[in-house]
Amino acid sequence: QVQLVESGGGLVQAGGSLRLSCAASANIFRTNAIGWYRQAPGKQRELVARITRDGFTNYADSVKGRFTISRDSAKNTVYLQMNSLKPEDTAVYYCNIIPPLRLGGMDYWGRGTLVTVSS
Repeated sequence: QVQLVESGGGLVQAGGSLRLSCAASANIFRTNAIGWYRQAPGKQRELVARITRDGFTNYADSVKGRFTISRDSAKNTVYLQMNSLKPEDTAVYYCNIIPPLRLGGMDYWGRGTLVTVSS
């Protein structure tokens, strides 16, 4: 069964940086676009960064210029470099293919990794 495992979150002060990683247990990243999503308390999950199979990237306006998504298809791993972090970036961050992986008729999500940015 496919698993997505996010890591790298933590507590950081505003202006700081973190690098998130996401590993897939199967070879799903090689043939799909991949996204980093986040869900802040009381808010819906949103897509903040995406990377296509060909390496093209785009970002939500809220993170543009601060976040960078990259992928290592050989390692089935995707990264999110987050710089100049702001308190409003506080959220649980998830990776997934685009559209999200479906297992058993439902969207499958990993556990995510919590990013907390203090002011």
